[in-house]
Amino acid sequence: MAGEWILTLTAQTPTNIAVIKYWGKRDESLILPVNDSISVTLDPGHLCTTTTVAVSPAFEQDRMWLNGKEISLSGDRFQSCLREIRARATDVENKEKGIKISKKDWEKLHLHISSFNNFPTAAGLASSAAGLACLVFALGKLMNVQEDHSQLSAIARQGSGSACRSLYGGFVKWIMGKEENGSDSLAVQLADEKHWDELVIIIAVVSSRQKETSSTSGMRESVETSLLLQHRAKEVVPKRILKMEEAIQNRDFASFAALACADSNQFHAVCLDTSPPIFYMNDTSHRIINCVEKWNRSEEAPQVAYTFDAGPNAVLIARNRKAASLLIQRLLYYFPPNPETDMNSYVLGDKSILKDAGIQGIDDVEALPPPPEIKDKIPAQKNRGEVSYFICTRPGRGPVVLSDESQALIDPKTGLPK
Repeated sequence: MAGEWILTLTAQTPTNIAVIKYWGKRDESLILPVNDSISVTLDPGHLCTTTTVAVSPAFEQDRMWLNGKEISLSGDRFQSCLREIRARATDVENKEKGIKISKKDWEKLHLHISSFNNFPTAAGLASSAAGLACLVFALGKLMNVQEDHSQLSAIARQGSGSACRSLYGGFVKWIMGKEENGSDSLAVQLADEKHWDELVIIIAVVSSRQKETSSTSGMRESVETSLLLQHRAKEVVPKRILKMEEAIQNRDFASFAALACADSNQFHAVCLDTSPPIFYMNDTSHRIINCVEKWNRSEEAPQVAYTFDAGPNAVLIARNRKAASLLIQRLLYYFPPNPETDMNSYVLGDKSILKDAGIQGIDDVEALPPPPEIKDKIPAQKNRGEVSYFICTRPGRGPVVLSDESQALIDPKTGLPK
């Protein structure tokens, strides 16, 4: 391990959105949930965390930067992830740079970590899930950890519960587990992202502000005060999990949509049943639900599922591209941008959905006719400016190592963020 050197590795990890929700822990420190949950991994091309991890004998302490700003690593969650990964490190040799690191060396070496989210942090878009999953995945690769993704997920879980589900692409189940030490509380992949690739996901970012009640404190209060939470964990979720697994395997959208919407609504009912009550959704969130419910009920089969995490942003899952283009028309009709808004910054991600919907600019939005399900053709109220922007995406792959040096966030010469 002689001489001064810096070894870096960069990884990219997707975020995920739960369709059967995790809400409530049975063990706060190990982050063990009161029920199983199921999520869809989102395409990292549109929503992801990129993390560069660097190690060097020259580093004097562990340091981390998030979106360019240094943050403290002293929290229990970071510490438990770092401790668990270091304990599993093995020998590393980089012949090209003439670097040899033994298993024992890892105990003494310090790390620099730089992480960047390409979407708002702490606004209910599962940024902590992608972030902690990326940290664990990148460190696992840097330290030559031999554990598989499922075992790594149990470490990521100790950083952020839903992070364990970001170690896989496609459709993922977090098994709550029975063991007191949490060894069997981990993620497994139910199906990869190609299994049901006609689904299109549109996220309405209602607010990118940090939420008033963090998920951590919200969960704790729900566990302590909500009788509905106890009933949900014991009676409702186990049956829903089985039905949701079946719906995913069979690509049965009607069942998938009914389960996802019902579970999202019950999760928010638990929040209302908490003392004091927690309000994650707002009036705009409720208007989006109304829009989807009206449309679904006017069709022979549901076209769109909605789900909301701990925040007001809507995640809308359309059954196929045709439904997605009809959905974006409705969303833009009810929630048009302010007149000076550039459409390019109002609809992000896969912009081909806009093209399918015949929308190129603000004039096309203004010309949209009222959706046919509006009864009596009474002009619906327009809620201009209530949505910050939309992101069009799809189910996506799991974490990957980025070999292109230009994507690294840490300068290999200085060991500091670029």
